[in-house]
Amino acid sequence: MTAVMLGTMIGLLLLGFPMMIPLIAATIIAFVAFFPGMPTTNIIQQMIGGVSPSALIAVPMFILAADIVTKGHTADRLLDLVMRFIGHIKGGLAVTTAVTCTLFGAVSGSTQATVVAIGGPLRPKMVEAGYRDSFVMALAINASDIAFLIPPSIGMIIYGVISGTSIAELFIAGIGPGVMILIMFSAYSVYFAIRENIPTQPKATWAERLQAIKGALWPLGFPVIIIGGIYGGIFSPTEAAAVSVAYALILELLIFRSVKVSELPEIALSTGLITAVVFILVGAGAAFSWIISFAMIPQAIIGSLGLEQAGPTMVLVAISIAFFVGCMFVDPIVVILVLTPIFAPLVQGAGLDPVLVGTIITLQVAIGSATPPFGCDIFTAIAIFRRPYFDVIRGTPPFIIMLLLSSVLLIAFPQIALFLRDLAFR
Repeated sequence: MTAVMLGTMIGLLLLGFPMMIPLIAATIIAFVAFFPGMPTTNIIQQMIGGVSPSALIAVPMFILAADIVTKGHTADRLLDLVMRFIGHIKGGLAVTTAVTCTLFGAVSGSTQATVVAIGGPLRPKMVEAGYRDSFVMALAINASDIAFLIPPSIGMIIYGVISGTSIAELFIAGIGPGVMILIMFSAYSVYFAIRENIPTQPKATWAERLQAIKGALWPLGFPVIIIGGIYGGIFSPTEAAAVSVAYALILELLIFRSVKVSELPEIALSTGLITAVVFILVGAGAAFSWIISFAMIPQAIIGSLGLEQAGPTMVLVAISIAFFVGCMFVDPIVVILVLTPIFAPLVQGAGLDPVLVGTIITLQVAIGSATPPFGCDIFTAIAIFRRPYFDVIRGTPPFIIMLLLSSVLLIAFPQIALFLRDLAFR
C-alpha cells in the first residue's frame, strides 16, 4: 500500500500536476484498492472534517491582512524605522534587512510576502551600496524564514490543527528561535560587510529618527495587538486574525491612504485563491492522514527505520531531517500535513512536548522552503528579482548552515523555545 501511494504521488508530480492532485489521487486509489468494502463517502467525510476546525478561520484572515499591508505602506515605514537607527553601522543595510524581515513577519506571518515586501525595495539599495547581488538575494530569502516562526505563523496554525496542539503556545514558542536566527544573520551581515569593506551609510539625525518612529508607530501596533491580545487573554488566536484584518484596513485605507476601496476586491480575490489552495490541501491532507493511520503505515515506517525505542533527542533529529528534506521538494503545508501524522506515534512514545516538536517542525519547513533544489521561497525570489535560478541560490549556503546550526541549538537547548511558553502558560 505504501508503495502504491508513493508511486502514485511521484508519478503525478513528474507529470506536472499540482500537489493537491497527487495527494487526493493517492488517497482515493489506496482506499479503493485496499479497502473495497468501505463506503467512499468516508473520504469526503474526512476531507470535510479536515477543514472544519474553527482554528482554521485564522488562516484566510491572516492571509488577507498580509495582502493588505503588502499592498500598502506598512513595510516601507518599518524599513525606514530600522534604517534610521542602524543603517549607519558596518553592515547596517544587511542588518536592516534581517530586522525588517522579522518585524514584517510579525505583521504578515508569510515568508513569501516578506520576500516581496522587504526584498523588493531593499535589493537595489544594497547592490548600489556595494553588496554582492548573490548575498543580497540569499539574505532576503533566508531572513524571510523568520516570518514563519514569529507569530502569526500560518505553518504553526496548520500544525496546531493537525496535531491538536495549542496555537497560542506555538505562537509564543516561535519567538525565541526567531530572535536567535535574527542575531545569527545580523552578526554574519556585519562580518560580511567588514570582510568585503562595504561602505557605511550616513548616520541619521535624531530628528529623522523621531520622524521614523512616528511613522512606524501604527505598523508596530500589529505585534502588540496580536501577541498582547492573545497572551493578555483579550481574544483567541482566531479572533486575533480577524482583529489584524480590521487593523490593516484602518491603517492602509484610512490612516496611510495607500490602498483604495476600489482595490479591495482584487486583494480579496488574491486572498481567496490562496485560501482555496490551502484548504484543498488541508482537506486532502486530512483524508491522506486518515487512510495511512487506518492502514497503520506510520507504525510500519517507524518500525522499518528502527525508531520505536529511540530516545527524545534521536526522535527530534529524525523529525528535523524528514521535514527539512521534504520541504526542499514540496510545499511546506503539504509536508506538515503528510509527515505530522506519520511521526505522531513516535512523538507520543518519546514523551516529547508537542509545542517543542511544533516549533522544530516549523523551523525545518522554513529552512527547507529556502533550500535548493525546489524550496518555494527560491521561486518567489526568482519572480520578484527577475534573476536566473543559479544566481538566486549562489549565496545561500552560509545562511543554510546558520539555520541548521539553529536547529541543533534548539534540539540541544529546548528552553530557547519553551522559556517564553512556560513564562506565559505555566
